[in-house]
Amino acid sequence: MLDNTQMGFEAKWYVVHTYSGYENAVASTITKYVDNRGLQDVIQMVSIPMETVTEITDNGPKTVERKVFPGYVLVKMVLTDETWHIVRNIRGVTGFVGEGNNAIPLTDDEIAALGVDKKEITVAYEVGNTVRITDGPLNTFIGVVDELDISKGKVRVNVSMFGRETPVELDLNQVELIEPD
Repeated sequence: MLDNTQMGFEAKWYVVHTYSGYENAVASTITKYVDNRGLQDVIQMVSIPMETVTEITDNGPKTVERKVFPGYVLVKMVLTDETWHIVRNIRGVTGFVGEGNNAIPLTDDEIAALGVDKKEITVAYEVGNTVRITDGPLNTFIGVVDELDISKGKVRVNVSMFGRETPVELDLNQVELIEPD
């Protein structure tokens, strides 16, 4: 069984290669194994990225779900010898994506692009609010929110520099709302 020292490691997303058409069976088997053995702390999520596509048929357009990466399953887990063997020995799994027996985790950018690990972002400000820049070269500057793009994690703030209003694009966490008195 896994000891508590392994619980401190951060779970990362890994790509598991499967036989074609075995993706659902592999995902289901991993999930059942985790539930039966109580391994939710070390194997946290199993995902098969899907996309909705409209196909044109003789009977008109039809909307279907299709696998984005046939033959692959994404698993968010703490990689240890035991978890590697658990996933690797499931029927239909041919291995992890990586070099040899070394599974390589996906980067944060790759995870964001796939949209499998969505993080909900909430901000305390909106367009028209006065905010203070809290990070970067314009730290402590005050401006007005001109545009918010939550999906990209960006905010555009009009800042007064050298007597002119200048739009500055920042990350959402680089500004804070200035509460009116």
